[in-house]
Amino acid sequence: MTKVTGITSTIPQFKRRAAKYGAVSAALIELYGYPNWRQHLAPVDELVDCILSQSTTDANRDRAHALLKARFPTWEAVRDAPVEQVVEAIKPAGLGNQKGPRIQNVLRHITAERGSINIDFLADMPIEEAKAWLTSMDGVGPKTAAIVLCFAFNRAAFPVDTHVHRVGQRIGFLPEGISADKAHPVMEAIVPPSDYYAFHLNVIRHGREVCQARSPHCERCPLTAHCDYFQHQISHNRERKT
Repeated sequence: MTKVTGITSTIPQFKRRAAKYGAVSAALIELYGYPNWRQHLAPVDELVDCILSQSTTDANRDRAHALLKARFPTWEAVRDAPVEQVVEAIKPAGLGNQKGPRIQNVLRHITAERGSINIDFLADMPIEEAKAWLTSMDGVGPKTAAIVLCFAFNRAAFPVDTHVHRVGQRIGFLPEGISADKAHPVMEAIVPPSDYYAFHLNVIRHGREVCQARSPHCERCPLTAHCDYFQHQISHNRERKT
């Protein structure tokens, strides 16, 4: 188990929550396999991709990213373009008037800090410093920082997206009502760093295919014995029958 200073003592029933990990992880690996790390996108591409992904679908994000790359030959060209052209290029992702300026400001920030649009230095920066450096930019929150560090660099950062947040609360890794931003250090305290990438992907897949938001398919879920949500439903149904 990871040691995260100051976190474990603030989480109600932390030992009970952390004890779920081994069995849940094993069940998900049996169901989906163990995804080995691969770099999905180059670091700056991953960062921009995360900004595009906010409040939209993966398909729309991918379309916007492809159009942006097709229209501008380099990130320097995106940085220096009239903002209207950037907004137009990323239109499929929605919220272009917000995301366009945000992407340009991030690229300008990187240039000002590093002299060029390159964030490869994050591979060697202490992990908490790397997170702080990324989140110092407007529009870059804990999830985006964790995705960049985990997916682009294979660093020990655990991203909490919508699916991880939902499934994590249902199973009981996360206290009910915790925000996604505050959930990142909790998941990092529970999951071994070597498993961050694989477990993150398996939980996302489980959230999409089985533990869906509106209608979770508990009848075909291998995690019910470890799931607070399912156990609560059983107790509730028994009380109704008595």
